[in-house]
Amino acid sequence: MKAVIYARYSSDNQREESIEGQVRECLEYAKRNDITVLCNYIDRAMSARTADRSEFQRMIRDSEKHLFDVVLVWKLDRFSRDRYDSAYYKHILKKNGVKVLSAKENISDGPEGIILESMLEGYAEYYSAELSQKIHRGQKENALKCRNNGGNTPLGYMVGPEGVLVLDPMTAPLVTEIFTRYDEGETISEITNSLKERGLKTKKGWYPFL
Repeated sequence: MKAVIYARYSSDNQREESIEGQVRECLEYAKRNDITVLCNYIDRAMSARTADRSEFQRMIRDSEKHLFDVVLVWKLDRFSRDRYDSAYYKHILKKNGVKVLSAKENISDGPEGIILESMLEGYAEYYSAELSQKIHRGQKENALKCRNNGGNTPLGYMVGPEGVLVLDPMTAPLVTEIFTRYDEGETISEITNSLKERGLKTKKGWYPFL
């Protein structure tokens, strides 16, 4: 039996070791079950709530070549956290003679395996939706307390103690100037060009203040 490994992690906060661990356990599973692994398809910092993943889609297309019989994943949630996407792409793979196997979840080929697989896929989608809800709630609370949520600090502010956004005495007057000039009738292009002529930039060296 010939297989390919699909590995994925969803956040930039995770590290390459996450991929290495998934691949290692898939290889161990393949060795125990006399499966030959041909290659790996790896998506980094990609959510499984969407199927718009470059390596995932390449793997689906490659299944049409009938070069492998199995897609080996560490757990089913690596394949997808959307049960509808999971069913759709598993159906495509099945038409191409390819089956998805989990290295860590013992799912039988019998009728009971159908129930277990459905439960695992449902839980993966539930976990993803619940996590997203918690993250958004936390971000909202941070915003209400004027705390930085990460990413680029808005022009005119800087991050103070305990992550609270405070006015930057160096750039806050510039923000006031921009809004005042716009309110007085200057166009965005005129203001932007004027700032460029003065050599003013953001912290990242960009000019697009507006």
